[in-house]
Amino acid sequence: MIKFTKRALLAAAASLPLMAGTAWAEGLISIIVTDPANPYWFTEGEVAKETAEELGYEATVAAHKGDTNVESNLIDAAITNGAKAIILDPANADGSIGVVRKATEAGIPVFLVNAEINESGIAIAQLVSNNAQGAALGAVKFQELVGDEAKYVEFFGNPADNNAATRSNGYNTVLSQYPGLEKVAQEVANWDRTQGYNKMQSIIQANPVIDAVISGNDEMALGAIAALKEAGKLEGTIIGGFDGSPDAVEAIKAGEMAYTVLQPVAVFSRDAVIQADYYIKNGEPMVAEEKQLFDCALITPENVANYTAPFTLSE
Repeated sequence: MIKFTKRALLAAAASLPLMAGTAWAEGLISIIVTDPANPYWFTEGEVAKETAEELGYEATVAAHKGDTNVESNLIDAAITNGAKAIILDPANADGSIGVVRKATEAGIPVFLVNAEINESGIAIAQLVSNNAQGAALGAVKFQELVGDEAKYVEFFGNPADNNAATRSNGYNTVLSQYPGLEKVAQEVANWDRTQGYNKMQSIIQANPVIDAVISGNDEMALGAIAALKEAGKLEGTIIGGFDGSPDAVEAIKAGEMAYTVLQPVAVFSRDAVIQADYYIKNGEPMVAEEKQLFDCALITPENVANYTAPFTLSE
């Protein structure tokens, strides 16, 4: 859990006017995300880029789309271009360790966002959602809505991303306490809407009764919604997502999705750049802890009106 003192420090930094155009702030910050076709990763890249530019840096956004070879090439480009820092959403918990080490050994500090790598002491910071907390939050709401007896489906994200297992484990820790909740299918859909749609079609054919779907992210949930709607089975089916994407919020407003767990990507993407700027200027981390967790929040029909911007829920 992130400490109060750290939150206070980050909040104070975020509230300060960002000094653009000064001599010390010149240089390139290279931002590498997974796939901007997904609104979550698009927001991650755009928030980081806007923050870097406000601080006076040049900023570029590129995507590896989960391919570690592409990721390696993008890291090489950042090194060649003399980046002052790299903001990276790693492609693979194990497979990205080498590229982080390569950048670090080249003298470029790396700040990881959204996903972790399975090694500490290489990146300056790893800023991620508190996935275990968010999964528990979602699972408790899911059980509250479906009751003690139901047949449900779980969609699992990309197995190379630790977040997928963390969320699934969080769901199972809560839901396994209710013997009447039967998981009739668990499918890997790699965070992808089309895969969620296709997998849900197959599940519907094999299971005549499905009461609910709990998903590792919103894109897979939205794919499941499309398949259920097409099959005439959406009405009365409880769908729970994870991310807090604009499309999921619209689905909640439309009564098609019961809830989503908001990841504060707009917060930690900004904080990563602020911390990178601090490191560039001071040669030491702004926050002592390398791994920093940011709590998630629940979006439901009751508070959906407080969604004021992509991945932003007002108090």
